[in-house]
Amino acid sequence: MSYKGSGGMALSHRDYRLASDTDKAKCAGIVNERLLSDYLHHVFPSADEAAVLPFLRKPLTFQDLDTHLQTLLCEGETADNSASDRELEGRLGPQPVVLDHTGGFEGLLFVDDDLLGVIGHSNFSSIRATTCVYKGKWAYEVLISSQGLMQIGWCTLNCRFNQEEGVGDTPDSYAYDGNRVRKWNVVTTNYGKSWAAGDIVSCLIDLDDASIAFCLNGQSLGTAFADIKTGPGVAYFPAISLSFKESVAFNFGSRPLRYPCEGYLPLQDPPAADLLKAHKLLGFVKNVLCTRIHVQEERVAEADCSMWRLDGEATVLITMAHIFKYFAPLMCQVYLVEDVLMNFLLGILEGGGSVDEHPLIQQLLDLFWLLMEDYEVNECLKQLMMSLLRAYRFSPIIPDLGFQIHYLRLTTAILRHEKSRKYLLNNILFDVLRSVVFFYIKTPLRVKEAGLDELIPTTWWPTHFDKEGKDERQPKDESSDERLRRRAYERGCQRLKKRIEVVEELQVQILRLLLNNKDKSTGKASRYIFLNKFRRFLQENASNRGHPTALCPPEYMLCFLHRLITAVRACWDESCKKILGSVTSEAAFVPPQLFYNGKVDYFDLQRLGGLLSHLKKTLKDDLATQANVIIDPTEIQAASMDDLDEDEQSGAAQRPAGSTPARPGWLGSPTPGRTNRFLGAAAVGLVTPRRPLGQPDKVKVRALAMERRTEEDIEGSHGGDDGLLLGRPVGWLQQPVADKSLLELTDGIVMMYNLSVHQQLGKMVAVADDVREYAVALKDTDEKMVRCPPGRPDILEELGKSQKVFAEKLNHLSRRLAWINATTYSKEKMLDVYWLLRVCMGTIEHADRTGSLFAFVPEFYLHVAMYAYNALKNYFAPAGGMEQLPGYEETLTQLASILAKHFADPRIVGTDIKDALMQALASYVCYPQSLRAVERIPEDQRVAMMRNLLAPYEQRPWAQTNWILVRLWRGCGFGYRYTRLPHLLKTKPEDANLPSLQRDLTIACLHQPCPSLLLQRHMARLLSTDKDMAASFLNSVLNQLNWAFSEFIGMIQEIQQAAERPERNFVDTRQLKVCATCFDLSVSLLRVLEMTVTLVPEIFLDWSRPSAELLLRRLAQLLNQVLNRVTAEKNLFDRVVNLRLPGLESVDHYPILVAVTGILVRLLVDGDRHRTCRAACVLLSDPCFQLHSIRHLLSEAGDQASLKTAPALASSFSIPVPSVAPPPLAGPSELKHFSLNAYSDYVSEDEKLKVESMLAFLTRESQKAATSTQPASEDDLCPICYAHSISAVFQPCSHKSCKACINQHLMNNKDCFFCKTTITAVDDYRKPPASGS
Repeated sequence: MSYKGSGGMALSHRDYRLASDTDKAKCAGIVNERLLSDYLHHVFPSADEAAVLPFLRKPLTFQDLDTHLQTLLCEGETADNSASDRELEGRLGPQPVVLDHTGGFEGLLFVDDDLLGVIGHSNFSSIRATTCVYKGKWAYEVLISSQGLMQIGWCTLNCRFNQEEGVGDTPDSYAYDGNRVRKWNVVTTNYGKSWAAGDIVSCLIDLDDASIAFCLNGQSLGTAFADIKTGPGVAYFPAISLSFKESVAFNFGSRPLRYPCEGYLPLQDPPAADLLKAHKLLGFVKNVLCTRIHVQEERVAEADCSMWRLDGEATVLITMAHIFKYFAPLMCQVYLVEDVLMNFLLGILEGGGSVDEHPLIQQLLDLFWLLMEDYEVNECLKQLMMSLLRAYRFSPIIPDLGFQIHYLRLTTAILRHEKSRKYLLNNILFDVLRSVVFFYIKTPLRVKEAGLDELIPTTWWPTHFDKEGKDERQPKDESSDERLRRRAYERGCQRLKKRIEVVEELQVQILRLLLNNKDKSTGKASRYIFLNKFRRFLQENASNRGHPTALCPPEYMLCFLHRLITAVRACWDESCKKILGSVTSEAAFVPPQLFYNGKVDYFDLQRLGGLLSHLKKTLKDDLATQANVIIDPTEIQAASMDDLDEDEQSGAAQRPAGSTPARPGWLGSPTPGRTNRFLGAAAVGLVTPRRPLGQPDKVKVRALAMERRTEEDIEGSHGGDDGLLLGRPVGWLQQPVADKSLLELTDGIVMMYNLSVHQQLGKMVAVADDVREYAVALKDTDEKMVRCPPGRPDILEELGKSQKVFAEKLNHLSRRLAWINATTYSKEKMLDVYWLLRVCMGTIEHADRTGSLFAFVPEFYLHVAMYAYNALKNYFAPAGGMEQLPGYEETLTQLASILAKHFADPRIVGTDIKDALMQALASYVCYPQSLRAVERIPEDQRVAMMRNLLAPYEQRPWAQTNWILVRLWRGCGFGYRYTRLPHLLKTKPEDANLPSLQRDLTIACLHQPCPSLLLQRHMARLLSTDKDMAASFLNSVLNQLNWAFSEFIGMIQEIQQAAERPERNFVDTRQLKVCATCFDLSVSLLRVLEMTVTLVPEIFLDWSRPSAELLLRRLAQLLNQVLNRVTAEKNLFDRVVNLRLPGLESVDHYPILVAVTGILVRLLVDGDRHRTCRAACVLLSDPCFQLHSIRHLLSEAGDQASLKTAPALASSFSIPVPSVAPPPLAGPSELKHFSLNAYSDYVSEDEKLKVESMLAFLTRESQKAATSTQPASEDDLCPICYAHSISAVFQPCSHKSCKACINQHLMNNKDCFFCKTTITAVDDYRKPPASGS
């Protein structure tokens, strides 16, 4: 059905609901001819009739309107065309202007479909445009999407580029590089300003004046090049060279230039004729909006256009239809949409107020859908959203963020229109546009241009630091001037934060519109469209992690995550009001059903139990019994033939009645093959048994693609355990969830944080670190100026220059930090990450209760729990510590329980996630608050954790395990109460030269020692009662110590050999770090042995226990080796330590010698007389024992030989070493002989007395041993060690050795030393009596 006006214009009847259908009655009649003529003349005024009186004008009807409208549109067209012809002179090439992707490039690049955007995908790629200029003044713009290495400018056709040379590196090419702030034309000089992502570079060429200039965000950078080559045969193309992953977008004139320069023309002609028509037609539309027909009074009057309504009045509709006959086709052109339509819609919102107060945009969009063809309105909306996103992204930052607010308000207004919103969601926002940009707030690189110096006129930074470089003064200790500055700075930060919150609120409003689940009258609700698109977005970013050019930038992800959390929590809390007792957002978690019921696609992401194909086969019986989920074997076989290597019939065989369900081989590797989407391509059944022991019936569930899911597939049809909650574990109490779609959104948020958000949070902390470093440098400079001698004005002048530079840099960084704190590290953002942590913990705890089905949980849930805790602890310091968060202690305890339980969980098979859990637990016990949280978990969990930690070190990350045990001991060991090692007091804990392990340990040790006596008691009880575990644990510790110290000695020997060569050598930095790591491992293993000897001395000294004698002899052997290597006169250790090579900062006498001393004191002094004598006997009987090594610990004499050798050794390296010793710290000079007496701040007097007592005791025992020992015949000595007498004979081969050698050998090998026969028994050997007797 259609209605035809008198002008022949057809209006198709469509099933559209007008915005005002329910508010006003429709008026369907046509007004009388005179009133209609007055109305049409008012809407379509003619310049010729402007001076004619109304009653003398020719009547205008709908029959004449089309001709009248064409006449008005043709006015002025001829003059415009002639002007356009004149503009063509001086330019060669096709229109439109695009990038030459057929032959004008070098290297590998990705070019967008519109041939205007480009991404570098090789070392240094170059590309030029299709059009060149040889005369006149021309301009184009480049939108900087990434701020890396790029050279933008002009080149001639003769320029030849390669992977090393690009635009500006050849004679006839000229470029500006904002990354290095330079200009290029074969040679390079400083020029311009640094650019940032979101900036716009204008490239100007004046061929009449032979000059090239550039502008940045509309501000001229000055003439870059003068007297460039011009003349016949010389023409310049726009060109760019860019490195890997860098991206830009060109605007040659296909859109209005953002910053047009007077006198310069865009390379591409604007559509002048169409632009004139569009403005005229828009003027007619405005006239309609501002005109009201008073039928009863028979007059036409002006009205407020903001109150206009599309109420179905026929006269108005027919008039608009005539306008849109010409206006609609024009609105498919990007230039006209951006220049005409977008500016018009922005003007509607200029009055301020909320978007709800401007309903005109909704009415206009109704009009668009009514009077334009579908393809026209679709293209118009697409171009409008692209223009809005581009304008938002590349708008300059001003103090009130006015540009960003303006564009977001219009975006909100458009998305409030239901039909437009659904079209954009279905086709544009995630498919064509990178719509996440709308939720990003870029950080200004140039704070002055952003107006931050006006918003934050007073800057502040920490001025008092402790010896670790941290701010040590509390606000109450500040001076009055410092307090005033800090408060003024904080007030400026609050002003900035409030303005940023306006932008964030608009972004949340946009997401709330996209999450609307009530707009079902015109099809699928917006939320379910968004949900499927959001899942696809996550899949693209998860599966393209190896292709950075296809990923959403992490800074966009970070902002998007926070807005989405706010929107989802608001929707969640609103939905909770509808159902009493439903889960609130504060207690939100993701039910475990989502991980195995196939309703949510997790792509190829790893599960805790391994590959999904492996889990399908090994846990299908558990799914049936625990969750009533049945997998159809035939469907699985059809969908994943390449995964099912085994016979499907045997896999589907039923278990015998009463048998125990088969458990998966958790320690075995998963079946290799492609990871399939579990149950996404297979039939699944949900069964509700009629009887507890009844056999479930199969109920097939549709397997749908992500985009085809309906509301019923997500929410279910009955509001119970269907939809996303399909497969509730048997016996679980049902807790209602109001909107199940929010569960999948929450799951997506967790995944998004894992993909890149945590990485970005850590990256942004660098600005705060820079502020601290510059503040320390400024403080040092101020102190040097105070100490400067009066007679050295030259030094004072240089210090003054440095002071000025540091102060200017701090002013800049402090304002930039205020912006970052407001957008990234505010209290609200901290609470978002805290909520995410609690969601992950709740999800893990609920999934853990499913037993074996816990293996289906994606690994990223554990990762995010650890990442979020790390971020809260380390990144959000400006917003306050974790102690201020609600439920802080309960959360710490909850996380401690998860780490303690799952770091050795056999259901978790992935090596990476197991290592990550171990490292997280090691970090957790480093801090007093979190260590106390570990002590608060249930006792059975604590004991199980300690039992897992004491398992043998083989085949697992033993270094982190050992560090956990060391941390539990720190503060109890001999000389082990320091926060920093004496020789590292002047080293920053985060020094990049330190190996990663030492850096982590050093930072953790900054806190006062806080040992866990409770966990030590658990350890003592376990080692005391479980003799086999104690023996295997200590044997593995001794093995690792032997390996670590041997590797360390081997590496420092290589360093010495390299130094002794006559040629100049470079020491590999990686080798130095590995060497230091081996040293640190040796020290930590010695500390674990000290703890064991202290807590459970009977393991070594009670020889009624199995392996006690062997363990004591092995321990004595290793201790003697360490002492001999470290304490010998003029030894290798001394020479290398005294070099203080970068990377070996942690290597020193103190940490290793005090650890060894602690073990010896516990064995030889603290025990009863019988046991100490036994220990002394074993120690003295070791052939490596040297008494002077013990005397070395208390030596007072200085070894000056090392002072002579250190400079000579260092001169062979490319590392400078001071020729004189540095001033002493809280102990001896670094190059003097080691002595415990010099470390009075670290070793107590009682400990020194014990060492003296030990030395006296060993001296006496050694003298006794020397007098009582009878010379032994060589034939009676063990042929393996030649240190002990033969005491054991092997069966059945009858070969002999000492018991120590054979016992140690049998722990790892059962074959004879000599003949390789398998040893069945070891008997005591008694030497036969001499034949003469």
